[in-house]
Amino acid sequence: MNFRTLDLNLLRVFDEIMAERNLTRAAHKLSMTQPAVSNALRRLRDALDDELVVRAGHGVEPTPAARQWWPAVRDALAQLRSTFAPGEFVPAESRASFTIAMADATAALLVPSMVSIIESEAAGVSLRVLPLTTRDPRQLLETQDIDLAIGYFPAAIAAIGAAEEHEDTVGLFGNEQLYSSDYICVMRRNHPLAAGELTLDAYCGAHHLLVSFSGRPFGFIDEALAALNRRRRVLLTVNQFFTAGMVVANSNLLTVLPAHFLASTGMGYAFETRPMPFQLPKVNVDSIWHGRRATRPGHAWLRETVRRAAARGTTPPYAAVKPGTDAGDEPASTVARRVETSKPAKRSK
Repeated sequence: MNFRTLDLNLLRVFDEIMAERNLTRAAHKLSMTQPAVSNALRRLRDALDDELVVRAGHGVEPTPAARQWWPAVRDALAQLRSTFAPGEFVPAESRASFTIAMADATAALLVPSMVSIIESEAAGVSLRVLPLTTRDPRQLLETQDIDLAIGYFPAAIAAIGAAEEHEDTVGLFGNEQLYSSDYICVMRRNHPLAAGELTLDAYCGAHHLLVSFSGRPFGFIDEALAALNRRRRVLLTVNQFFTAGMVVANSNLLTVLPAHFLASTGMGYAFETRPMPFQLPKVNVDSIWHGRRATRPGHAWLRETVRRAAARGTTPPYAAVKPGTDAGDEPASTVARRVETSKPAKRSK
């Protein structure tokens, strides 16, 4: 491809087609006719020597090459827009769309308050939540159209901190701690192990359900046990906390869930909880973003909205069920304690 002869207007068409996955909707967003969009797509296919999108149902699906190129194209267009049409982000007037990757347990805590804030302050803004499939989201943020990743990312946070010491990587990623929590052992009501204190021997002797975003058949719980020369029997591995809760509520399996999760979803009535019978580190939940996103209109507002949602402790009660209680015997306001929050520590804008 000769870049000097490429019509850069075609990249705007490509961006909208990728965002909408439908030529008719892309044409509407671009104020073009569908034949004009189809013609632009044909020209770009010829220039790049790739089909870019193929028909799928009532829309189109991108080729691998298109998926690879799109994040760079979208970021370049956004940078041009912010350069030539700078302006303050006005939430009440914006029609921006933001994408966040996070696990279902984190979404259960944050999204209800985020929706409340959006509806009252930024009714034209839309939010898209994607499932999180990794404990290190940096590659995801580098290659996909994602504004924030939120979760427990100890290795990624350590790497971002180390990168701050090197001039060539400083500012590549930003991060902010949102809140801290703990993991607790969860079992169904009337489980045989609920009769007393949960010992390490009893824990290791039980059958377990593992929540693994990547599908890996072991996790940090197993690593902590290995350090004690112990192991557990993982009978089932799933990639969602909600699924884990439903299975455990109807079986003798034990699982480990974030302490805030049960109260924030109203599922506590089905379970009893116990402290973990061995030491685990505090769970710090962070947001991470790519540095190139920080200059986009509205990105600072999005981070502030997430920060506000994380700090809220009422309606719904974003709180943690106390380990050792039956969450179904008392109202949530009695058995819950507020998740420990920490002052945000932004590393980059």
